[in-house]
Amino acid sequence: MTDSITIKVATINDLDEIIKLQTANQTSQGGTLSGGLTAHQIQEMITDMPQIIAVINNEIVGFLLTTSQNVNNNRKVPIVDAMSASYKGSPHSYIYGPICVSQNQRGKGLAQLMFQELLKLEPNREGILFIKSDNLPSLKAHEKMGIHKVSNFHFNNADFDVYAYLSPSKKDTI
Repeated sequence: MTDSITIKVATINDLDEIIKLQTANQTSQGGTLSGGLTAHQIQEMITDMPQIIAVINNEIVGFLLTTSQNVNNNRKVPIVDAMSASYKGSPHSYIYGPICVSQNQRGKGLAQLMFQELLKLEPNREGILFIKSDNLPSLKAHEKMGIHKVSNFHFNNADFDVYAYLSPSKKDTI
């Protein structure tokens, strides 16, 4: 039997499960997330932009977080500042990521499903993200989504690639 996957916008009630999944996927736990967001930061993001989650059997098994430039400018995250110095983006662009899929659900297309939902919700906006240059599974997954490399930067003794995409307008997707 195939489990039913629900892709939806996160609410404040999903905060604890997002934090739990984020913690389980830190590099210190064998995952690939190179940083963590606090509950306060994620709560701020939930009230600012759509945060996409994948749910199976009432459990969050994936998330795709986003941050507007306004919220980003108020918090000053050094790695995001390094990315922005490398590639500025359009005036109304937003920060895409982090994205995370639980280890037992990887390779099943959840990242693509969450990305497609985000594109529907944020038409005509450029999304900008960075990926550690040696994270080949993430690089391949994002290239498969049609996201293109636009720059790169070096931060904390590591190399990162900067990717960007433009969401189609709603009328283009009908």
